[in-house]
Amino acid sequence: MVSAILLMHCPDQKGLVAAVTDFLYRHSGNILHLDQHVDIQTRTFFMRVEWDLKGFGVDRSDIAELFQVDIAERFGMHWHLHFSDDVPRVALFVSKLSHCLHDVLARWQSGQWQVEIPVVISNHKDMEEVVTRFGLSYYYLPITKKNKVEQERRQLELLKDHQVELVVLARYMQILSADFLAHYPERVINIHHSFLPAFPGARPYHAAQERGVKIIGATSHYVTADLDAGPIIEQDVARVNHRDTVDDMVRKGQDLEKVVLARAIWYHLNRRVLAYGNRTVVFS
Repeated sequence: MVSAILLMHCPDQKGLVAAVTDFLYRHSGNILHLDQHVDIQTRTFFMRVEWDLKGFGVDRSDIAELFQVDIAERFGMHWHLHFSDDVPRVALFVSKLSHCLHDVLARWQSGQWQVEIPVVISNHKDMEEVVTRFGLSYYYLPITKKNKVEQERRQLELLKDHQVELVVLARYMQILSADFLAHYPERVINIHHSFLPAFPGARPYHAAQERGVKIIGATSHYVTADLDAGPIIEQDVARVNHRDTVDDMVRKGQDLEKVVLARAIWYHLNRRVLAYGNRTVVFS
């Protein structure tokens, strides 16, 4: 079964749900899932609706234009249309840590995710053997202060050449410039531990262990020019105690990072995330 998915938001007003569902009804659309939310503080309406394309009275190539004219213009909607049979093309960026990379590649290889991974980019050579074992293309692009602009230009060329839709930073330890991110708004997903801002730097688990923290966590978010401050997609935590060594905390933290990143990617691939300002609505 092939379905269409609409994600939309606009100022809250009467008749929104009725207008959208009536649009689908008038064209013989069978709704499979519908979820909506109103942010009371901002008076903003959010909706995700998915319907079966079998028997739908509008050709899929004409749905966007008709919806814009018939519904979106009337209500001042911002919206995106997707189809369930689209196969997203995903680029992975990685540095030296392998746990998130292994997890993503395993989910892809097992068929859990219907995606293509045409390119893996790294600023180190450490993960090249891992990636090539999966039969994927690996590009080593080292980054320095002097060559950062040029290397980002090369990265963007690779993403364009491979028609990449989504970029996943699988523990890529470089800051992407605002110029780079402007090419992929709300299409770069990052993962990191949730010790920030209390424990910044290269050894957060060591600092947290010394302070005797009781909870560790991981956060996955869309990347913006504000470092680690983009719209959050998914988070999770695990309890630790005085018996946990730094190695224990790193192991537990990396387990969280894998799972939280995988959930965030899954929500994005299934068109369940609607970013608004610096927040997200993640539909169940």
